[in-house]
Amino acid sequence: MPAQIPATALQLRSLVAGDQTVTLFLESVEVPEPGPGEVLVRVEAAPINPSDLGLLLAGADVSAAAWSGSADRPVVTIPLPEAAMRAAKGRVGLPMPTGNEGAGTVVAAGSSAVAQALLGKTVAVAGGAMYAQYRCADARLCLELPEGTRPADGASSFVNPMTALGMVETMRLESHVALVHTAGASNLGQMLNRLCVAEQIPLVSIVRKREQEELLRSAGAAYVCNSTSPQFMADLTGALTATGATLAFDAVGGGKLASQILTCMEAAATASASGYSRYGSAVHKQVYIYGSLDRGPTELTRSFGMAWGVGGWLLTPFLGKIGPEGMDRLRRQVAAGLTTTFASSYTSQVSLAGALAPGAIADYARQATGSKYLILPSAPE
Repeated sequence: MPAQIPATALQLRSLVAGDQTVTLFLESVEVPEPGPGEVLVRVEAAPINPSDLGLLLAGADVSAAAWSGSADRPVVTIPLPEAAMRAAKGRVGLPMPTGNEGAGTVVAAGSSAVAQALLGKTVAVAGGAMYAQYRCADARLCLELPEGTRPADGASSFVNPMTALGMVETMRLESHVALVHTAGASNLGQMLNRLCVAEQIPLVSIVRKREQEELLRSAGAAYVCNSTSPQFMADLTGALTATGATLAFDAVGGGKLASQILTCMEAAATASASGYSRYGSAVHKQVYIYGSLDRGPTELTRSFGMAWGVGGWLLTPFLGKIGPEGMDRLRRQVAAGLTTTFASSYTSQVSLAGALAPGAIADYARQATGSKYLILPSAPE
């Protein structure tokens, strides 16, 4: 292995123990040599997405976290509630690497032509275990970033951009004409808004704060509804009537929001119905839950007829449905718009050790809209 590549490097791991705790720590691991079709990436930027927190924190109560170790090698131990422990029983005793995606420089490559072509290039990788200083990856799964792209600009090139594109693709595959999206001012929500504006797709964005309304409207959003407003149901019904949206993607999950969306969809559908039916409109209304910002139960008050569905939506199964050619088509679209349509913004940048600092964990565990962390694994501590 070349001299500039160390024999060992740090990796952030999460360990659920039998005493009903999860421990986060930095582990020294051997830096692997890439196989024929692999590349070794020096990871320079990796985002903390909501989808990362399930593995990282395992549903732990971060308000009860305890710290030990040193400033450059902190150890965080957090108790797990009963329900979280039941869900994590399959990983007890297994120290798991974390981080879904990231970007960095290819510093070593295997003998295959595909791998050698990436040597020295900046690439994005979505193979897991990205909260690490080095990551060995299949060269075919790396996205070569346009020349001059900073790793920080390419770090979030998979989860959010592909999710936004996947939502639009799902809309088309299921013959809907418009979309509803909750957590509308999140990085993903802003990305989806830019995509829908560019492709002239009617989008109804749901937010919780006035400043979030203003943010989206300043970015060209035509339909923004505030769920904390006394006029929310009327505003949402009006937006659904105007757009004809019968498909929603819900990042919240728990509570009444999915039910409220279906109710307003039904109101919009029946307003244009030619006659009365005791079973409600015949228009199918679909809400896909893809997040868990609210971990409580999903509450449905059935006031939306009989033509409806509530289900789960995840990016990986969707990509399996569209196949390698469909996935490559979307990845090319992402690469072309990394600094425009699919640009991400971050409120904080931290080192691997900094990601385990008390203030950082408390902040990103809130999953607050407008608060997104970027880990710089190769940055000096």
